[in-house]
Amino acid sequence: MIQQHKNCVAMLLAGGQGSRLGILTRHVAKPAVPFGGKYRIIDFPLSNCANSGIDTVGVLTQYKPLELNSYIGSGAPWDMDISNGGVFVLPPYSRGDEGEWYKGTANAIYQNLAFIKQFNPNYVLILSGDHIYKCDYAEMVAFHVSHNAALTVAVREVPWEDASRFGIMNTDSENNITEFEEKPKNPKSNKASMGVYVFSWDKLRSYLEADEANPESQNDFGKNIIPTMLAAGEKLVAWTFDGYWKDVGTVESLWDANMDLLMTPPPVDLHDRNWRIYARNVGEPPHYASPKGEIKDSLVTEGCEVFGKVSHSILSADVHIEEGAEIIDSVIMPHAVIKSGAVIRRAIVAEGAVVGEGAVIGEEEGKIAVVGSNTVVSPGYVLKAGGQLGE
Repeated sequence: MIQQHKNCVAMLLAGGQGSRLGILTRHVAKPAVPFGGKYRIIDFPLSNCANSGIDTVGVLTQYKPLELNSYIGSGAPWDMDISNGGVFVLPPYSRGDEGEWYKGTANAIYQNLAFIKQFNPNYVLILSGDHIYKCDYAEMVAFHVSHNAALTVAVREVPWEDASRFGIMNTDSENNITEFEEKPKNPKSNKASMGVYVFSWDKLRSYLEADEANPESQNDFGKNIIPTMLAAGEKLVAWTFDGYWKDVGTVESLWDANMDLLMTPPPVDLHDRNWRIYARNVGEPPHYASPKGEIKDSLVTEGCEVFGKVSHSILSADVHIEEGAEIIDSVIMPHAVIKSGAVIRRAIVAEGAVVGEGAVIGEEEGKIAVVGSNTVVSPGYVLKAGGQLGE
């Protein structure tokens, strides 16, 4: 039964394990990973929806969903605790006595067609839960409508030398997509897909149902749905996004995106009152820097106590830095404790970890070292660049 009508419903794919993040996603889904001191990765697409006037969002969870589900709650931080819409957590659909895992991005949406149908939308926005960016989705939807398209794909113009690493949209002079190439050796275009789509609802439903009926399909938007629509002659257009965008699917990219926040000016302005990034309030007291504490060029979140030295780093809520400890070029996630004399360089220390006295985590150069959540690092332990410690 159709309950109401929405112009646009967003579906946020947030179920991935994020294996490239290693031990950081051993116990939580990638979109629930802390970012930028007071945020989680998922805060960015959810805030984009809120700021774009999209008040109905389905969040598709699968891997380790508990923390993500509890974090989202009723959707109040993003002003989505409303009666005629809101944010909905959607686990894999259960058939009979057994559930069925999402088989691919397209199958994940297919399993939730009934959810979309109850809002009878004109358009459906498909998002990923692991990107850091600010984007006005309303502009993208308006572009889709003005071009009378079946599908609009958000693209970024990447350096030509990097184009072979992406899914590339080849277009004509009017932004119509003429060809889609997955990681082409000799790219004809530098318009890389962001994995953000606007579908006309009737087209999405039709192609998802046909795709599900095809036993040969991998049930993926990039591999199956987009090529099938192109082959059928549907009108597909590319919408170019020229702002900051970062896929934080690897340890290095997650660290890079955090460090980007310390640039002057930062590429993502967290102080922009016209486009806020909303997050759940952790309810901690103000942070405290002792007379012997030293903080330079860093973001320090509420609840932190700094008795040591912090330089060009990001401290999440309720982090405790003991006297004599040094934090340099690092990301310290919530509730971590860095004991006296420990040195953290170019590293990520996950939630609840305790780094023992005199331990050395990371190095001045090389890959990012990682200490997993709730890991206790022994006093004097040395973790080299690129090393990961934790269960």
